[in-house]
Amino acid sequence: MIEIRVPEGVESVRIDQFLATLSEPEISRSYAARLIKDNLIKLNDQKCKASSKVKTGDILLIDMPAPVSLDVEAEDIPLDIVYEDEDFLIVNKPKGMVVHPAAGHYQGTLVNAVMSHCGDELSSINGVMRPGIVHRIDKNTTGLLVVCKNDKAHKSLADQLKVHSINRKYVAIVCGNIKEDSGTVDAPLGRSKKDRKKQAIDEINGRDAVTHYRVLERFGDYTLVECILETGRTHQIRVHMASIGHPVLGDDVYGPKKCPFKLEGQCLHAKVLGFIHPSTGEYVEFDSDYPEYMKKLLDKLRR
Repeated sequence: MIEIRVPEGVESVRIDQFLATLSEPEISRSYAARLIKDNLIKLNDQKCKASSKVKTGDILLIDMPAPVSLDVEAEDIPLDIVYEDEDFLIVNKPKGMVVHPAAGHYQGTLVNAVMSHCGDELSSINGVMRPGIVHRIDKNTTGLLVVCKNDKAHKSLADQLKVHSINRKYVAIVCGNIKEDSGTVDAPLGRSKKDRKKQAIDEINGRDAVTHYRVLERFGDYTLVECILETGRTHQIRVHMASIGHPVLGDDVYGPKKCPFKLEGQCLHAKVLGFIHPSTGEYVEFDSDYPEYMKKLLDKLRR
């Protein structure tokens, strides 16, 4: 059992937010929320919620679970590694690959692949099923992901994500002709009340979500856009672009069920990823080329 006394100067701060600021023990905000949900964290010897507030002098008791062996096998799956050092690696994820194991996907995931590549050199902050994973992209979205090799790097990147300082640029082909050259969608997102597998705009209970977009090229019925994430909610670009009448081409969840092109999911690519290096303190940025399927489709649209 770990006992933490909230220090002076802390007033009315969410428990999950407060715990994520600690260097010992190192707990991400999402992991803290899971511990609270499992009744493994008490506030002043009482049950609490992630949204409960702490103040100077409060006592937190954390029943930290013992490390669990990952019940997922390492698999020798080829990885497109853009960059690697002792703190992290940048991977260019292909279409169709799930990022971390979940029900129905215990093999062939990015985690299976990085476990084979890195061995024991993966951070443990996000729990047993997601070693090294700070953020993720959808199965049928391609592009850049950072995978952390140690907890120090993981916490640094998680903190940067939390304050929205990581530079994430996506390119997407969307349906329709966007008339304005740029714009911003500022609409909170939450789980859809009609379909729990989907996200939806929720002005009352949703979490803040902001997407900036810029037109790169127009093709009559379709538009190539660059999307910059200010926040990183689940399915954010897909929901936001659909909300303004321009769903991502090939997205049969938030867009038309039928697509005139043979595609496996949405035309969305995580092209640029930039952040402060956890060890050097310098800004680093990585770029990936358009995937082959998108290049071929763009050639077809241009013709």
